[in-house]
Amino acid sequence: MHPAVGEYLSHLEVERRMSGHTLDAYRRDLEALVGWAAAQGRGDLLALDSAAIRGFVAAEHRRGLSPKSLQRRLSGCRSFYQWLLKHGRVVANPAAGVRAPRAPRKLPQVLDVDEAMALVEVPTEAPLGLRDRALLELFYSSGLRLSELRLLRWRDLDLAQGLVTVLGKGSRQRTVPVGSHACKALAEWRAESVGTGETAPASADAPVFPGRGGAPISARAVQVRLRELAKRQGLFKRVHPHLLRHSFASHVLESSGDLRGVQELLGHADIATTQIYTHLDFQHLAKVYDDAHPRAKRRK
Repeated sequence: MHPAVGEYLSHLEVERRMSGHTLDAYRRDLEALVGWAAAQGRGDLLALDSAAIRGFVAAEHRRGLSPKSLQRRLSGCRSFYQWLLKHGRVVANPAAGVRAPRAPRKLPQVLDVDEAMALVEVPTEAPLGLRDRALLELFYSSGLRLSELRLLRWRDLDLAQGLVTVLGKGSRQRTVPVGSHACKALAEWRAESVGTGETAPASADAPVFPGRGGAPISARAVQVRLRELAKRQGLFKRVHPHLLRHSFASHVLESSGDLRGVQELLGHADIATTQIYTHLDFQHLAKVYDDAHPRAKRRK
C-alpha cells in the first residue's frame, strides 16, 4: 500500500470514525488507483495530474465497471486528494474536475401503506414477537438505516417524549420522532427483555436489539428475519431494511410535501439525495390521474 493511502485510511478510521464497510470501499478504490499508476510506471500518487485520473477512469471503464462503480472510484480518489491538499502535500486536487459517466438513476421500490401496515403488525404472541414488532415499528416509524437501528442502546431512546437519537453517516448525530405505536411496542419489548422498571446503568447501555452474547444484533440476522416476517405476513416483495426506510420517506413526503423535513428526518447531507422521493411521489400522482381522470383512460 502507498504510504499516503495508509495514512489517509487511518485518518478515516480514527478521526472520521467511519465504519469498516466504508473503509473497505475507500481501500478498494485507492488500491485500484495505486495498481493502475504502478502499471503505467507512475508510482508516485502525489505527482498524478487530471489527465492521469481521467486515464484511470477510462481504464476502469474499459475493464467493465459500471457508471455507478466508476463514480464510487472517482469519489474515493477525490476525497483522498482533497485530504492531501488540505495538508499541503499536493498543490491541487487532480480528481476535482474529472467526471464519471452518468449512471441511470433507478427509483427505489417502496411498500404501499397497506403493505407497510400488514408487515409491521406481526403477532406479538409468536416467539420473539415483541422484539419483531418493536424492530419493524421503529424501522418504519423513524426511517432509520440498518446500522443505526442495530447499534441502538436504550439510553438513545426517550419513549416518554417519543424521540430517538442516532449516529448516522459521517458521525452526524440526529434526533428523530418515534411514533406512538413504535413507542408502545418498544416499551413492551423492554419490559420483556430487561425487566419492567429497571433503571440500572447496565440496562441503559444494553442494546435495544441484542444478538448472541448480548452484542448488538447482526445486520445479516435482521435481513434474514425481515424476509421471513414478510412471507409470514403474506408479502411477496423482496423486503429488506432499506425498503422500510424508502417507504417511510415516500409516505411522509406524500402526506406533507415537505422535502426539507424529509431530508432532516433521513439525515441526508445533500438534499439531492432526498429528491429521488419526489419522483416516487409524482409517479404515485400520475397513477392516480391515469386511473381516475376520464380523459386519461384508454377507450376499450
